[in-house]
Amino acid sequence: MRDEIKNIIVKTHDFLINSRLTLAVAESCTGGLISSFLTDIEGASGFFKGGIVCYWTESKIDVLGIMPETITLHGAVSSVTAIEMAERVRQLFSADYALSITGNLGPTAIEGKAKGLIYIGVSKKGQTKVQQLILTGNRIENKEVAALSALKFLIGLK
Repeated sequence: MRDEIKNIIVKTHDFLINSRLTLAVAESCTGGLISSFLTDIEGASGFFKGGIVCYWTESKIDVLGIMPETITLHGAVSSVTAIEMAERVRQLFSADYALSITGNLGPTAIEGKAKGLIYIGVSKKGQTKVQQLILTGNRIENKEVAALSALKFLIGLK
């Protein structure tokens, strides 16, 4: 494991364990990579309640409970969808914090949205924030950068 990745994971673990907070994750474009990163080092069971990979649009609606109108009006790749994903997964797992990610890793545009457009949501009771990224790497690079950016966004909001 590269040092940069490990450092971000350790900071995430430290923040959540030391604060006695729990986390749930809803992933789309990263396909479970955030959850994988969180469980790559020991101690995740002390805070990580679980994650849901809702890659298919219908899964966002059927599993997470995203409102169909959100997808129709804003698309699966949108700040509104990322916010709803974070809020729903936090509620589903009864977690203190939730992290969500949705986006287009490429290689082509989807929903008229450019390759590299990513939205990250972080939710805690009473507050949800969203961050937009525009990534320029290839699909695999974008996936890793997106997952790491999500963890950085989470620990930056503590």
